[in-house]
Order: sequence, then structure tokens, then C-alpha cells
Amino acid sequence: MAEDIKVKLRRYKTAPFDSRFPNQNQTRNCWQNYLDFQRCQRAMDARGADATPCQWYFRVYKSLCPTSWVTAWDEARDEGTFPGKI
Repeated sequence: MAEDIKVKLRRYKTAPFDSRFPNQNQTRNCWQNYLDFQRCQRAMDARGADATPCQWYFRVYKSLCPTSWVTAWDEARDEGTFPGKI
């Protein structure tokens, strides 16, 4: 499974189609992948495992989300005021 993820990461160019978000507006897709990345990071850190699988979510949200949103969300997480459930 880890090899499969590494192959997908090497071939990654932009966010693939996600049937949960079929419309042009990809705001929810951006938000969901940001949350999934943060959850994955937290889970892997708790286990002491390699966080390589989390890179998929990172690349997807980086290609979908405006940098200003990500910066604001990171600052909110640091301040403890982030509205998402991680």
C-alpha cells in the first residue's frame, strides 16, 4: 500500500476529480482536504508512524486552496480558534 501511495505521489500533477464535489466551486474540496491532512498528520504523529500518506492530502489542498486561506487557517490553529474539527 505504501508503494501505491508513493507511485501516485510521483505522478501527481493536480487534484483529481472527487465525486463528493462535482460542481465547479471547489471550496468544500479545498476545506475537506485541508482537514484530512491535519487529521492524518495528527494520527501519524500519535502512532509515531511515517507521515508519507498524508502528502496526498497536502498536495491536493495546496493545488486547490488559495494561499491566503491556508495561512489564515494555520494562524487560527496556532491561536486555538480554528473552526474545523481536527
